[in-house]
This record gives sequence, structure tokens and C-alpha cells, in this order.
Amino acid sequence: MDLGIEGLRVLVTAGAAGIGRAVVDGFAAEGARVFACDLDAAALDALPPGIGRAVADVADRAQVAAMMAAALDHLGGLDVLVNNAGIAGPTGALEAIHPEDWDRTLAVCLTGQFNCARLAVPHLRRSGNASIVNMSSAAGRMGFAQRSPYAAAKWGVIGLTKSLAIELGEAGIRVNAILPGLVAGDRQRRVLEAKAQERGLSFAEVERLAFSFTSIKDYVTPGQIADQVLFLCSPRGRTISGQAIAVDGDMRMLA
Repeated sequence: MDLGIEGLRVLVTAGAAGIGRAVVDGFAAEGARVFACDLDAAALDALPPGIGRAVADVADRAQVAAMMAAALDHLGGLDVLVNNAGIAGPTGALEAIHPEDWDRTLAVCLTGQFNCARLAVPHLRRSGNASIVNMSSAAGRMGFAQRSPYAAAKWGVIGLTKSLAIELGEAGIRVNAILPGLVAGDRQRRVLEAKAQERGLSFAEVERLAFSFTSIKDYVTPGQIADQVLFLCSPRGRTISGQAIAVDGDMRMLA
């Protein structure tokens, strides 16, 4: 399927690994022009030639401003912002969570999206095919015991997405959120390992419990999430906005 996105100018946060890398690779394969930021300089160095790159912490507004300037210089404008950067945050009972861990989780997962969108919107207004895709989570629509900072941030992403979709619709800017479920990769494994340790269970037991609440008993791949992002940002998704789209194997509960 020709998505019609050749030459599209795309900025992806946390684009050097995992979901972000799959998004970067997907856009590049379709002929889009791509810029990625990440905290991992070595992973950025491993991106293919032609991909713009910058080390940046999305929670740091000065770093975001410098990154955005570099992206605009590399791309010559902006059509798409993929707000992918996020951290898992702590696992534990609310009263045991350090306030600094709470603050950091919201700073990266929620405020980081504001920091990037705030600077991107003036440039997106000049695009003929403008989109923002915010990465939320299944935790953005369901409660998540032992993961309250992460869930609070990801619910906030939905509110930000809905509000921006209304605010920017007249400018022709689409804003959507993706809600991944159990995603294959090291990050998901670390989350399940932390839950296993917290509960005194084996990894296999925690994994089996997690999949007991999904209809599809398998991990979502980063590539599947990237496919959804690319469709939303293509002309084929031109009337899709304000949506919180689950890519989670029909997850009914987080445990």
C-alpha cells in the first residue's frame, strides 16, 4: 500500500530504540525525511545514514528547544511530531514511591509531550498534512496498581490529546494517541520482572497473569505500533483525530 508520505518531515522522540526506532524505520522506508532524538547517544549513532539526530531529554525545556531547532534545520520544516519518549517509572505501593520518582515520571511521560508539542505547533500550522501522535498506554484507560505514576501520566496524555485535537482541528492538524499493551522488548520484560519481584512471583507467573486479561495471547510488536502511526500520519488518515487507539490484543485489565 502506498501511504503517500514520501518527503513527509517527521520528528520522533526517543527514536533510537524500541517503538521509536520502529517508527523511524517505518517512515524512512516510505521515503519520509526523519529526525530522531534520544538520551542514548550510542543508539542514535546506530541509526541509518540520512536520519537526523540529537541527544535530548524531553523533560528539559532548554534541551527540547535546541533539539527542535536542529530538527527544523535538518528537515526544513515539520509535518509530523511523534511524542514517543517515556519511562516506565517505579513499581510499588503509593506510600513507598519516592516523590522524585513521581515527578520524573510525569516530567518525561506527560510534560515532555507538552514541551515538544508547544514548539512544534507553529511549524505544523504551515504543513499541508500535519499530525501529532502521542504515545499513551493501556495504562491510559485502565487503573494500574503498583504503577500509579505511570498510569497517571498516561491518562494525562489522553487528556492532552483530546484537548489539542479540538484546539488544532481548524488548522487542519490531527492529534491522536496510541495505547500499546504488552509490547515485545527489554522494557516490557523489565516491568514484568519488577512486578514479579514486588509480588514474590516468578516471571512466568506474572507473564501468564498479564496475558490472562487479553484476547490475543501474544506481545504486540513495535512494528505493529509503527504501522498504526504511519497510517494516522498519511493522507489516508486525514479525518482521524482526537482518538485514543488501543493496539493491545484486546486487553481488559492490567494486573
